[in-house]
Amino acid sequence: MKILYIHALYAPYVAGGAEISLKLLVDGMHARGHEVVVLSHVPDGGLRSDWVDGVKVYRAGLKNRYWPFTKERPGTFSRLRWHLRDRYNGSMAAYVREVLATERPTVVSCHNLVGWSIAVWDEVRRAGIPIVQVLHDMYLLSPNSTLFKPGHTHAHQDWLSRLLRRRHRRASAQLAAVVGISRSILDRFLAYGYFDNVPGYVVHNARAIPVAGTPRKRGNGEPLTVGYIGTLATAKGVEWLISQFKSSGVDGRLRIAGKGKAEDVERFKQLAGHDSRIDFVGYVTPADFYETIDALVVPSLWEEPLGMVAVEGLANHLPVVASNRGGLRETVVDGVNGILCDPDRPASLGDALVALWKDVAVYNRMAAVARDSVGEYLRVERMVSEYEQVLRTALAGDAEI
Repeated sequence: MKILYIHALYAPYVAGGAEISLKLLVDGMHARGHEVVVLSHVPDGGLRSDWVDGVKVYRAGLKNRYWPFTKERPGTFSRLRWHLRDRYNGSMAAYVREVLATERPTVVSCHNLVGWSIAVWDEVRRAGIPIVQVLHDMYLLSPNSTLFKPGHTHAHQDWLSRLLRRRHRRASAQLAAVVGISRSILDRFLAYGYFDNVPGYVVHNARAIPVAGTPRKRGNGEPLTVGYIGTLATAKGVEWLISQFKSSGVDGRLRIAGKGKAEDVERFKQLAGHDSRIDFVGYVTPADFYETIDALVVPSLWEEPLGMVAVEGLANHLPVVASNRGGLRETVVDGVNGILCDPDRPASLGDALVALWKDVAVYNRMAAVARDSVGEYLRVERMVSEYEQVLRTALAGDAEI
């Protein structure tokens, strides 16, 4: 097969877990002898190419009002104009047309299309090439890619999202296959009527995470160091975590790692106030961070597509406290390797932290099984094999039409 992967960003430009997963997938398919090409975008300029670990990568200058992957948040009117153009950005489709003509792939695997828009689908279909869409987030349902609205604790497609995604559902029925990185995200799209009669698959992401030390064992009365790592944003539940940690009375510390929009970070720091137990440590290497904490918290308010950070924490022998939203329920098993909390019951997060702090027997039992509980997610070859099979099936199905 010759595969063209289309995504918003590609190494060395990484904004989140989707870029990490795609790089592992591309490298894995390349290692198996498939010819792979990547098309991503950069802030400005035309179409250019370079090579990353033996793979040809095209970089296309984004044709919209601003580059969205920055620390600053543009004004409301500017964001609206950006999203209006991103409904269907024909200017970006021109890049796709050029790459298709040059590379002539046999199948196209679309991932995050923010900045590209579904104009990509039409361009590929006109070329007669089957498309496999991988769902990493809610972009095809909502311009903010999360379906999250402040004040709501459940996924909600509001009137603006319905307006800006009016043609997406119908267009999605023309694809060869769709893959959800969790059962949760695939079911979410199917519930909204997307991908009608399109073969659907679930392929969990994977990470190659070496064994790091041995499971922790806590003793009675020991302080508990709680950690958060990821994007610092309201949808990620950072405010919820800070508030509950402060009110829980847990003897210990809260370490918050990651980056976010400047105004969000400042608001979280103000919420933490002068509590000396709460540290904002900025960007850190995940493996180093996990060594400094006793438990990981993933308090997402939005329907987290999978939550690979929870997998990383578990793989590092850490019990995980997570919200009962989205794909997190597919990795964190309540009472086994962690505790699930309900954003509709805010105190449930504080209660979970107290339980891990006070009941060392429960903590030690969870820590002992944490890594084994996510063994499936630690096999990159499993992920590559499953995607390879999806692409082969999509090609065979397209040939039968």
